[in-house]
Amino acid sequence: MRAATARNPEQTRGKILEAAFAEFYKNGFQAGSLNRIVKEAGATKGALFHHFKNKHDLGYAVAREIIQPRLKARWSDPLAHSDDPIRDLKRIFRQCLNDELESGLLAQGCPLNNLALEMSPLDERFRQTLEKIYGSWREALAAAFARGIKAGKVRKNISPAKVAAFIVAAQAGMVGTAKNAQCTTLLGRTREALFDYLDSLKP
Repeated sequence: MRAATARNPEQTRGKILEAAFAEFYKNGFQAGSLNRIVKEAGATKGALFHHFKNKHDLGYAVAREIIQPRLKARWSDPLAHSDDPIRDLKRIFRQCLNDELESGLLAQGCPLNNLALEMSPLDERFRQTLEKIYGSWREALAAAFARGIKAGKVRKNISPAKVAAFIVAAQAGMVGTAKNAQCTTLLGRTREALFDYLDSLKP
């Protein structure tokens, strides 16, 4: 274990969280290995269990402290002051697709959706933790569409909450089916179909 890590408990905790995120993202939560996590973090099992009661506690922390902030930074923050959510969502989707193609992460899919599909039916606390993340995402989208209506960029007769719920569900389905098919063309087609839907929301 590196001396710097040993002297800094918060740094150790952060390294464990990052290593756990990578491990669960690659192999799933249930198949994820605590041994691989502590090795990658340069930590020990003792250090892991000092910060987290058990594997599930570590998983909840990964969802709250790694997945939620990253999703917020990618999907919610860019819309925080948007009054044209249709335009800005298209830009975000294009950027995300480019990032996924460049990083090769299409093969692994969406970390939030992966955990939801795997763990929500098995663990109620996981389900609640992940639903809070989905809920915050929907709220951010709904607020952006409400501003878009006021700015005259979105039709007045749409329901921001319904549109937000559909977009979040569509994004999860798009990435999930593209992951299963391992087909960037499919992801591009579904993205364009979503863009057609977004365009239909214009006045």
